[in-house]
Amino acid sequence: MRIVVLAGGLSSERDVSILSGSKIAEALRSKGHQVVLLDVYMGYEEEVCDIDSLFENNYDFAGDAVIDREEPDIEAVKKSRKNQSADYFGDHVLDICRAADITFLGLHGGEGEDGSVQAALQLHGIRYTGSDHLGAAIAMHKGITKGIFLNSNVPTPISRLYKREFMGEGYLDSWDSFPCVVKPCSAGSSVGVQIVADRESFVAAVGAAFRYDDDVLVEEYIKGREFSVGILGGKALPVIEIIPKSGWYDYKNKYQEGATEEVCPAQLDPYIAAKMQREAEHAFEMLRLKVYGRIDFLLDGHNRLYCLEANTLPGMTPISLLPQEAAADGIEFADLCEKIVELSLLK
Repeated sequence: MRIVVLAGGLSSERDVSILSGSKIAEALRSKGHQVVLLDVYMGYEEEVCDIDSLFENNYDFAGDAVIDREEPDIEAVKKSRKNQSADYFGDHVLDICRAADITFLGLHGGEGEDGSVQAALQLHGIRYTGSDHLGAAIAMHKGITKGIFLNSNVPTPISRLYKREFMGEGYLDSWDSFPCVVKPCSAGSSVGVQIVADRESFVAAVGAAFRYDDDVLVEEYIKGREFSVGILGGKALPVIEIIPKSGWYDYKNKYQEGATEEVCPAQLDPYIAAKMQREAEHAFEMLRLKVYGRIDFLLDGHNRLYCLEANTLPGMTPISLLPQEAAADGIEFADLCEKIVELSLLK
């Protein structure tokens, strides 16, 4: 099968995406597929584009991909592209995707996860992995996700949505519960997320979150254990527990090897684990998601579950959560990647 893996892009999770894309491409090649790994934004910048040759030679732009401790400099990325047009898709990207049997979305955050890329591919008649543009758009916005959770009886922390356009004196006074968590509504990998303990820090954190998004979600702080449940083909995988060695599960602790311990299957009462899996499947369905994804949870000291959010294109790096959960269910990484392709072709 001919498969294009799209990675990179312009989100704050660009580096994570490139590593995910590299591992996905490597895995699919090991299963005998012809795989082209492309940066969706940079594209293929050579003047002559022999598409058949790209597949035959398993073209790969990434080399030895790594994740830095800090977020990438997106403005520097934009300036480095030869084609300085406003087009999100780099040179030849759509043509190469059209020549493939399917495009595997190794993108994270931004246009790759908010439904924009999915909608564009669909309009061009290009098949792709994972959820469709509507499900992706719904799940990417934490405020919309929260509303659906509340209306669907999915347990979730108390929260309030704040919008940049309404910011002014007294606008933030409606929130008076501390500590709390401040989150940009459409950023991933915990980018821009802060846990704050008082009003002064709260006001500063909301202002900082508005640098990433026009909408900011503020949630009550739940002290407890962190878990995630992967979904594959609508069914929950084993629960994984996330235990940062210091602080909380922020960008650094997510992607620096050794910073976080993950336990899968999680050491939980079987009843609680099964309940968490059921809630994950329910949340996945209510958000109109397809093929695969990941649902994140907190469990407090009284064994009460709180569903936080969904991830429609979860990380596929060596230390990512979904591949660990799949492995605990007997699904090796290469088989997981191929299964995602197979399920996506059935959409």
